[in-house]
Amino acid sequence: MATSLDLEHLRTLIAIAESGGFSKAAATRHISQPALSQHVRLLERGLKRKLFERDGRVMRFTPAGEQVLAEARRIIDFHDDALSRLEADQGTTIVVGSTEHSAEQILPEMLRALSESFPTATTRFEIGRSTALRESVEKGSVDVAFVLDPSGQGAGRLVGDLPLVWYSAHDHAVGADDQPVRLVAFEEPCGIRERALSLLAEAGLRTEVTAQSTTLEGVLAGVRAGLGVALLPSTGGGASGVSVRTDLPAAGTVGLRLISRRGLADDITATAFDAGSEFFDERPTLHLVSVPDRRGA
Repeated sequence: MATSLDLEHLRTLIAIAESGGFSKAAATRHISQPALSQHVRLLERGLKRKLFERDGRVMRFTPAGEQVLAEARRIIDFHDDALSRLEADQGTTIVVGSTEHSAEQILPEMLRALSESFPTATTRFEIGRSTALRESVEKGSVDVAFVLDPSGQGAGRLVGDLPLVWYSAHDHAVGADDQPVRLVAFEEPCGIRERALSLLAEAGLRTEVTAQSTTLEGVLAGVRAGLGVALLPSTGGGASGVSVRTDLPAAGTVGLRLISRRGLADDITATAFDAGSEFFDERPTLHLVSVPDRRGA
C-alpha cells in the first residue's frame, strides 16, 4: 500500500470523473493523454487497486475506484482549504495573470479595484501566454487570470470579446508573384495561429509560417521586419510600426475569459470580473487604419 498520495494524481482522478472521460480530463488539466494515463497507473500501483474497467468503448470506475475518488475529493478539499487558511494567516497576496494582449489595458484597472476592495492585500501580476496561465491557475500558483479562448468553449466566465485583426508592415505585399502568404505567429500550441491558418486555407491562399515567437513583442517584431502578416487580438489601441489589413479574410472575435483557482474566495473572483467588465464597457471603438490592397502587388 502507498505511504503517500500525489495531489496532482488525485486531481487527475477528480478531473476524469467531472469531465466524463480520459481525453476530456487531459484537456481540462492541460496535459497529454499519456501523462494522464500514467497518473492513473501510478495511483493503481501505489494503492494496489484497479481503479477503472472497460465497459465496451468506455472506461468506468470500479467500486474501488469510486472509493478512492471519494477520498481524493476529501483530501483535495481539505488541502486547498488548509492552504487558504495558511495564506490568510501570513497576509493575503492576490496573484493576477493576464495575457500580453490585455495586460496593458486591464491590469491598471485591476490594481485599482483590488486595492479598493482589499486594502490590506498585496497584488502581484504574472503576464504570459494563455496556455501557461491556465496551468498556473490549475496548480494554484495564480489566483485569477485573464486568458484568451479561441475555441469559445473554455472554462471560466466570459468577460468580453476582442476583435481579431490582421497586421503587417506598412509596405508588405501579400501573395506577391503567386507566392504563399507569409505568416508570423505564436509558437504552438496556439488557437489563434490555428484559426489564421484555417482562414487562409478556406480562402484558397497558400500559407507559410515564416517566423514564430513565444511573446507578443516577438511576433510584432517579425511583422515590423516585413517577415509576414499576423493575426492578433485588438484591445482598441494600435501598435507602432504596423498597419491593419482589411484585404484578408474576416477573423471574427476571440473571447477573453476570467478563470480562478479552486478554493479562491468568491469576492476576489467577483472583483476581478467586475474590473475586466469595466474595461470592456469603456473600451474605445476599434479604429482600423488599413493599408491598400497589396495582394499580388
